[in-house]
Amino acid sequence: QLVESGGRRVQSGQSLRLSCVASESIFNINAMAWYRQVPGKEREFVAGINWSGGNTNYGDSVKGRFTISRDNAKNTVSLQMNSLKPEDTAVYYCAQSQYGRSSKYLEEYKYWGQGTQVTVSS
Repeated sequence: QLVESGGRRVQSGQSLRLSCVASESIFNINAMAWYRQVPGKEREFVAGINWSGGNTNYGDSVKGRFTISRDNAKNTVSLQMNSLKPEDTAVYYCAQSQYGRSSKYLEEYKYWGQGTQVTVSS
């Protein structure tokens, strides 16, 4: 089970930090990722991190603004979002991969959280 938290309404240019806690005991051997989705559009890859936290990758639209991190001792993955824009408004989902490597491919992620709403107003 994955449980996200931290989503809320903020103003453009502000920062927000999302967290995801995993109940699975195998958390520390699987890659994790954040995706986002707006109504009527496909789920979009935001950021991924490998099992150890030593390798990360990001979607083009968030590079340089968002940072993904993980704490394997706490079964937690976080997404620090800076310089938020109205186009970042979406439901953000935490996902756990079947593999240890980080990937942007949605089909590699087996477990998903319920999502947390982020709204950025201009």
